[in-house]
Amino acid sequence: MQQVPFDEVTTSAARDAGGWLGALPVAVVATSADGAIVRWDHAAEDLLGYTPHEVLGLHIADLLHPGADRSLGRSLWEGAATGRGVMGTVTAWHKEGRPLDLEIWACPVPARHRGGTTVLVFAAEAQAARQIRGSSAVWDGLFSRSPVGIAVMDTQLRFLRVNPALEAMNGLPQAAHIGRRLVEVLPDVEAADMERAMRRALDEGTPVLDSRGTGRTPADPDHDHVWSGSYVRLEDAEGRPIGLAATLIDITAQQQMQLEADESRRHLALVNEATVKIGTSLDLERTAQELADVAVPDLADAITVDVLESLAAGGELGAGLTGGTTLRRLAKAPLTGSPVTNALVPLGRTLAFPANAPYTRALGARRSYVVAEFDEQAIASAAGHSTTPAELLRLGVHSFMMTPLLARGVVLGLATFYRTRPVGPFTEDEVALAGELAARAAVCVDNARLYRREHDTAAVLQRSMLPQHITPPPGIEVAHRYLPASDVNEVGGDWYDVIALDDGRAVLVIGDVMGHGTTAAAVMGRLSASVRALARLDLSPEEMLYQLEAALHDLAEPMLATFLSVVVDPATGHCRITRAGHPPPAAVSPDGVVRLLDVPPGLPLGVGGVPFTTTEVTLPLGSLLVLYTDGLVEARSSDIDARLDELTDLLAKPVPSLSAVCDRLLTHLVPASADDDIALLVARINTPA
Repeated sequence: MQQVPFDEVTTSAARDAGGWLGALPVAVVATSADGAIVRWDHAAEDLLGYTPHEVLGLHIADLLHPGADRSLGRSLWEGAATGRGVMGTVTAWHKEGRPLDLEIWACPVPARHRGGTTVLVFAAEAQAARQIRGSSAVWDGLFSRSPVGIAVMDTQLRFLRVNPALEAMNGLPQAAHIGRRLVEVLPDVEAADMERAMRRALDEGTPVLDSRGTGRTPADPDHDHVWSGSYVRLEDAEGRPIGLAATLIDITAQQQMQLEADESRRHLALVNEATVKIGTSLDLERTAQELADVAVPDLADAITVDVLESLAAGGELGAGLTGGTTLRRLAKAPLTGSPVTNALVPLGRTLAFPANAPYTRALGARRSYVVAEFDEQAIASAAGHSTTPAELLRLGVHSFMMTPLLARGVVLGLATFYRTRPVGPFTEDEVALAGELAARAAVCVDNARLYRREHDTAAVLQRSMLPQHITPPPGIEVAHRYLPASDVNEVGGDWYDVIALDDGRAVLVIGDVMGHGTTAAAVMGRLSASVRALARLDLSPEEMLYQLEAALHDLAEPMLATFLSVVVDPATGHCRITRAGHPPPAAVSPDGVVRLLDVPPGLPLGVGGVPFTTTEVTLPLGSLLVLYTDGLVEARSSDIDARLDELTDLLAKPVPSLSAVCDRLLTHLVPASADDDIALLVARINTPA
């Protein structure tokens, strides 16, 4: 019997049967109006095992399960034959003698070569059809409703299909994607990098996960976005690549949050570093340089730190800045190798600015002055104040800010931060960070200012209370030195004196009030005045020390002091020596023999409850007596005995004068930066007439 050929009607009906039919074998059977089978294709033969010769002419109902109710099958066919499409499940009988559940769809179509109606029947194994239909429904639902952007691409990385989420993400409909590559659809994204990741997944067969891409799309053309893409190769049943599935998630917000979190951690680390590194000393210049070193390169590419000229000069701070300001440059970073800092005013130089200059405005407003975009217009506004801005622009400076140094409500100066790297202008967070660093440095600068003022006051007080003109009695020659502690250490309470008595004797005294600063200097002055008054009363050395200790006990806050008194008779060389915790005196005989005089050390004044003793020695005429405070012989890295040996070795070498003795001792024993004050008194007992 002649089979009905496939035609356009048949093809159209197959399409209408549903997209899932193309995913599994479907048998196509045609019957005449009376139900006789007139077409049996190869898929039908594969499905039920019968050849066309075995079934053509049979009624289609004869293929149903012999033991099953055939009424359902007949009713389905009859419904189709009467002009309506029907769908259902029937149990057919396989040629091998086993039942097989089929899903069928039947519809009438007009016969092309003769009048009447042909019934077209599509049949597929029911279980496989359910699986295919279910998975297709899941895929279609996922594809259409997923918030994740999804695309299917061919092996040339051309779009075959995109879901609504990706359409919205890209700002383009599906039609603008189909048949085109990413680089053609979105030219303003990193398409080349993204396609390299896709090609790797396609060529190697290994999924590529979380591959980052950035750029701009028509959906948001004014802002950069970041996407996380994952790419998986699609394969046929034999494992051959047939395309690529891509999923994309816009992670711009998460990326921004991560960047902000990283920035916060970086800022916190910089603040912690500043806490450790800024203010390690009370030196003004060093503190300013520590601020500069901390800020470069994490916050700025170059920085300068300037303080008010009045502060740098050690004077009082001005009341206002309305008439302009004068600054002194104390620090900059990097110190070398930076074209920007090389173009700026050198360290130590003074800079004067009028009232309307940016520097003065920043100081007057007491808040950061930021130039977000440093360009020709900014140069024009500063042209009347300096030619440096044009040079900075040429060197690549594109943003800078000036942050005042404020401490305890007082303006001390400002720090200027310059940026040359292509990282954008200073942000609000960075301006706040600069303020934190400047505030930290400002407190340390102010501490250095207050310390310097107290240091200078104590030094003036100390020097004013030392004897200005020593007039020893006949028969005694003296030389003396006072060396204050270095600028980074506080002034102490060291002093010396030579007091002539009425009977021709002299009292050589040297002392050291423990402690530093103005208080120590003031107590020193009180003790030195008391010693001069008590010595003239011709009190015994022990009684004089008891009186000095009583004076210390009268103070509001207890103080300690070491003291050494030597009563010398220049006519005989007789000496009465009393120590109160002070280093021992040294004696140099006329023949050059040096020894430390063996005198009981005693305890410092102010300890109380311990008697003082006096030792009597007679020195050859022409001998030297050397009295000194502990700053001369004490050093952090040396043993005291070794230092005393060094002292005696130096004294054993001949010198032309007592002043030369003082200079030799200070030159060889005192480092460039002394930790403590030093008082030195050298006396020669005259040779016989």
